[in-house]
Amino acid sequence: MNESNQQPQPSFGEALRFWFKLGWISFGGTAGHIAIMHEYLVDRKKWISNSRFLHALNHCMILPGPEAQQLATYVGWQLHGRKGGLAAGILFVLPSMFILLGLSMMYVLYGNVPWIYAMFNGLKPAVVAIIILAMIRVGQKALHTPLHYVLAAAAFVSICWFNLSLLAIIGGTITIALLLRYLRPSLVERDVHHEEAMAAEEQGYYLNKYTKTPMGGNVLLRLGKQIGVTLLLWVLPFALFFLLAEDFRFWKGMVLFFTQTALVTVGGSYTVLPYVAQFSVGKLNWLSSMQMIDGFALAETTPGPLIIVLSYVGFMAGYNHFGGSLWMGTLGLLTTTFYTFLPCFLFIFAGAPLIGKTQENRSIAGVLGFVTAAVTGVILNLTIFLGKDVLFPGGVAFGNLDYPALGWMLLSLFLLIRYRLNVVYLIGMSLCFGLVHYLFLQ
Repeated sequence: MNESNQQPQPSFGEALRFWFKLGWISFGGTAGHIAIMHEYLVDRKKWISNSRFLHALNHCMILPGPEAQQLATYVGWQLHGRKGGLAAGILFVLPSMFILLGLSMMYVLYGNVPWIYAMFNGLKPAVVAIIILAMIRVGQKALHTPLHYVLAAAAFVSICWFNLSLLAIIGGTITIALLLRYLRPSLVERDVHHEEAMAAEEQGYYLNKYTKTPMGGNVLLRLGKQIGVTLLLWVLPFALFFLLAEDFRFWKGMVLFFTQTALVTVGGSYTVLPYVAQFSVGKLNWLSSMQMIDGFALAETTPGPLIIVLSYVGFMAGYNHFGGSLWMGTLGLLTTTFYTFLPCFLFIFAGAPLIGKTQENRSIAGVLGFVTAAVTGVILNLTIFLGKDVLFPGGVAFGNLDYPALGWMLLSLFLLIRYRLNVVYLIGMSLCFGLVHYLFLQ
């Protein structure tokens, strides 16, 4: 079945160099990451055909976790087995983690210097604009019928007024979808237009649609081993905290919280960020809402998945809880990163080979469409939750409206939508805006 392959298998060293490079250049959010990988893997390297690439992406869209990082892990696994998947997935995250660690230290050490603080203030309206744009894009893809709009509104009310957890919202949405599938199948089994990329020529690619996924051995035995190894890796740091940590209760809460968020991040980073923002600020008091907004801004300046902002939350939690300790902040960041991304590897190595049959199932696609519709309402809550502190710093009242912040937010949104301005450029412009605004006020 693989006779048409003309591209030789890339060496592991060549692939390793690519994954290392990707970790440093993957700006632009999920869409940007996928575009960069498509350009290199499909168009330039010809390691994987377009149809195979899209097939892998569809797998990753179904799984919890950041799609782009999991897509890199999946392709790495297809190219060189488990070591290839580990290399691709880890190198996708490490650069952004180290950059964010440096930025987080600068933030807590120098964030109160007036002109640096002003530059961060310039970033905040742009971050709100980025979140609004994410909500619009998710909504355009997810809200197709009046029922989708009702689910989005219900999700917004549930998280905003009743403080329901994201897991409860997703579970409730799936339950509603399954009931409707039983009572009114036509509402769930909508016609999903899956344009098969007529692309093309499968010849000339190392991986194409004819390439068989390695599935040798006993599937259940292999799955059991993978789950066992993952649980062992999960338990080891937890045990060290129990034996050595000053405040085990704090670290236990962090481990359990970020493990939970990793398991419910279906539909991209923006799905879980509202939950993390609301819970870590409002209930755990790990950081303030303004520090959370600054975290979004810092995460947008780094390559890698936006969900890396959780590492910043871990840093601030450790830093604030242990009286301004940079060491504890660093440990919090490393802990958060480890427990956020550990499940992603299990989902790819264990789950991705088993779910190919669901790709063309219209009922499953319809259920996932309901979940994505609910996510739109959750993102709207995030927009309001963070936006009100940026636009109304003195409290939500018309007299407290920050007109420069409102103007910069609207201009940022215009530039992002009309000219598709690269987020990196917008961040640079926003830093300058904050500094200019500060200088003119003096």
